[in-house]
Amino acid sequence: MSEWVRLPAGQHIQNLVARWTGFEVPELAIMPVALLLILGFIAVSSLVLIWAERKVAARIQNRVGPMMTGPRSWAENSMWTGGVFQTAADAIKLLLKELIIPIKADPGPFIIAPILIVTVCVTAYIVIPFGPAFSVSDLNIGIVHVVAISSLTVLSIVMAGWSSNSKYSLLGGLRSAAQMLSYEIPLIFALLGPILLAGSLSMQEIVMAQRDYGVWFAVPSFLGFIIYYVASIAEVNRPPFDIPEAESELVAGYVSEYSGMMFAMFFLAEFANMFLVCAVVASVFLGGWIVPFIPIPQQPTGWYMLVGSLVFFAKTSVLVFIMMWIRWTFPRVRPDHLMNLGWKY
Repeated sequence: MSEWVRLPAGQHIQNLVARWTGFEVPELAIMPVALLLILGFIAVSSLVLIWAERKVAARIQNRVGPMMTGPRSWAENSMWTGGVFQTAADAIKLLLKELIIPIKADPGPFIIAPILIVTVCVTAYIVIPFGPAFSVSDLNIGIVHVVAISSLTVLSIVMAGWSSNSKYSLLGGLRSAAQMLSYEIPLIFALLGPILLAGSLSMQEIVMAQRDYGVWFAVPSFLGFIIYYVASIAEVNRPPFDIPEAESELVAGYVSEYSGMMFAMFFLAEFANMFLVCAVVASVFLGGWIVPFIPIPQQPTGWYMLVGSLVFFAKTSVLVFIMMWIRWTFPRVRPDHLMNLGWKY
């Protein structure tokens, strides 16, 4: 029953093309298109998240945030819709700025580091079930894929810190390595509950298991849900765990020597990773795209796929908002407190 939800998006595209044209499209031709779509989604979602964070921060701090870019009539009527083009303007500014490589930096790793971190983000997204049959590839080891690929982020950050030949960048890279390695362990253990309940490592299977049980896995595995969410904040170097980028101590940490497009790639990766970990929480602990009180149809229907995707994005957006709320509410913790929390508590 409802086996169509387990098929990847590429398979559905192949089936539609074959039905309409009678021509079989090879899977190798579908995958590059899917990866480009993921890259486009990451770019657009990051632009929206950066604008949303500025607005959330402004509301929490009782100010208006960006207001001048975009339609002025909106800006005059609403504090939320003003400045909608601010992030796009910032992106254009960074694209036009000169790429400066410090004279004492190691140019090879210095250039590879931002490319690697964006590549890691794109690769991790391919198993996320954005909706019924809306994952690029439903790997049978989907959770392992996300955890393994995401752990490569620390490699790019250490490369950036080391190759910059700056004491601030090096300290930021080493802090990030210690922090991410420390919080990987509770993060992985927190996922064991849903994995054992579902009896599978596939992201779509875990979502379907929550439908079969009739309860989100955040209920029987509530402690794992909280631990994973807190550990994921530390994994993506978000405040109050932003020790690697502490402006008051390290200027900007491992990105101190970066400018232009290379700096923009690190900035994009931060928000892409934030959405990624929230998408994993929504899928593994909060039922993913399952539409409450509506049974899954026997055959794929457009309205169910659309509503399921909207449900998934609604859950993920709430988790992202909470992460932003935490950033602008709690002060930065000390490095020793951060390590004590990860290893002892």
